[in-house]
Amino acid sequence: QVELLESGGGWVEQGGSLRLSCEASGNPVAIYAMGWYLQAPGKKREPVAVISNDGNINYKDSVKGRFTVSRDNAKNTVILQMNRLEPEDTGVYYCNLDEGFSTGAIGLSMYWGHGTPVTVSS
Repeated sequence: QVELLESGGGWVEQGGSLRLSCEASGNPVAIYAMGWYLQAPGKKREPVAVISNDGNINYKDSVKGRFTVSRDNAKNTVILQMNRLEPEDTGVYYCNLDEGFSTGAIGLSMYWGHGTPVTVSS
C-alpha cells in the first residue's frame, strides 16, 4: 500500500520560513499529482499547492508569491517551501498523492499523510 511520510512542520514567527517534505513509498497505480492541503482550526481541508505530472501547478491565492511547490519524481517526493509565513497559514498540513482519482477515473485512489502541524505566531 501507499504510505506518505511528512516532515518539516513546527512553530515560527510571522515572516519566517518552513520547508515541508513528503516522500511516498509503496506502489501507487500512477502518480497524477502530489500536493499539500491545509486544515486550519475549525475549517475544512483545502488545497494549498498541487503539482501534476504534466507540470501544472496550482496555488491557493493567498500563498502565491510566498510558497513554492516542487517534485523529485525519481524519489517520489514533494516539497513545499513556505516563506513570509502569516498567522493565517496556521494549521495542519497534509500531503496528498492522487493516482488520478480527481479526474474521475475508475479504480484510482487518493492517499493522505498523517499531517504535520504548522503554527505561525504574530
